[in-house]
Formats: sequence, C-alpha cells, structure tokens
Amino acid sequence: MIKKLSEMGVTSELAYAAGFASIGLSVAAWVVSKKKEDADTDRADRWGLFVGEWAPTFFALGVALKLEEASK
Repeated sequence: MIKKLSEMGVTSELAYAAGFASIGLSVAAWVVSKKKEDADTDRADRWGLFVGEWAPTFFALGVALKLEEASK
C-alpha cells in the first residue's frame, strides 16, 4: 500500500501536512460544534475527537512514506 501511495505521488510531507491539518480541523470542529449546535459539550467533544483520531494515522503514513522514499 505504501509503495502504491508513493507511486501515486503522495509524499511524506503531504502525509505530515494532513496530520497537522487534522489537528487544526479537530479544534475547529470542536469550536463550531460547541457554538452552533444546541447540544451539550459531550457532542462537541465527540466531533473533535472523531477528526483528531485521523492525525496519528497520517503521521504513521508519513513515516512509512519517508522510509519508502529513503529506500529509492
């Protein structure tokens, strides 16, 4: 899978950027949900955590892609 992503042009830098973007989106989702929805804080927390869980996956893909790039 990593080799295929690399062949498709996905770089480690893109994966790292996606990880940082998901952290920012996590905060944004929490703030927007807290302010705009008529629900309690628990719902905002769930939105923030849902998006925030993507970050470790993107960072792990970044590491794997970096290793793939180094092996070329």
